[in-house]
Amino acid sequence: MRAIAVLFAALLLATSASAQGLAITPDDTTRSVIAAHKGKRVTLRLRGGEELSGVVRDATERLVVIGELSGREFFDAVVPLDAVEAVIVRVRTQ
Repeated sequence: MRAIAVLFAALLLATSASAQGLAITPDDTTRSVIAAHKGKRVTLRLRGGEELSGVVRDATERLVVIGELSGREFFDAVVPLDAVEAVIVRVRTQ
């Protein structure tokens, strides 16, 4: 019985942790949000309306490198940070 209670508590904690979503602080910038997702898949919406999805490889003060581009898995892209309108991150797994 106790093992079931421990398993239930662990499941509850795992579910609440994955459902928290994306959080920012007052000091965050587009660069810091992107850099925090280094090695993870994101989508960048650019000023022109296009979207680039891939894995964040690196982010500097002016540029971000996105690898494994969706639909172009063998390509990387270098995007100027001032061209990024939104950072879209998947926060919930199914």
